[in-house]
Amino acid sequence: MGIPDIRLLVTLEFEVYGHVQGLNLTKDTRDRCTKAGITGWVKNSKQGTIVGKMQGPKEEVDKMITWLSSEGSPGCQIERCELRNQGNLSRLDYKDFAIRF
Repeated sequence: MGIPDIRLLVTLEFEVYGHVQGLNLTKDTRDRCTKAGITGWVKNSKQGTIVGKMQGPKEEVDKMITWLSSEGSPGCQIERCELRNQGNLSRLDYKDFAIRF
């Protein structure tokens, strides 16, 4: 993969709405982000949504946003994915991608 271009590192928070809990979405998100070189975290919220934070190469983060907005894990019925606190980074704040509880 090589050294990422620091101008292309982005950060954002996300929240996925719909029928999304209990369908491996947090695990699949972690696995996909880890494979794509994205760091951060994901967890189930008390409101029935999936929330998290992603940091990594813009191209890979954009692919994850598309997946979280429209596809998700098998059985998910995604209504929408809201993004917050988007920005650029010079370095990543996390060393891996974790599921939080």
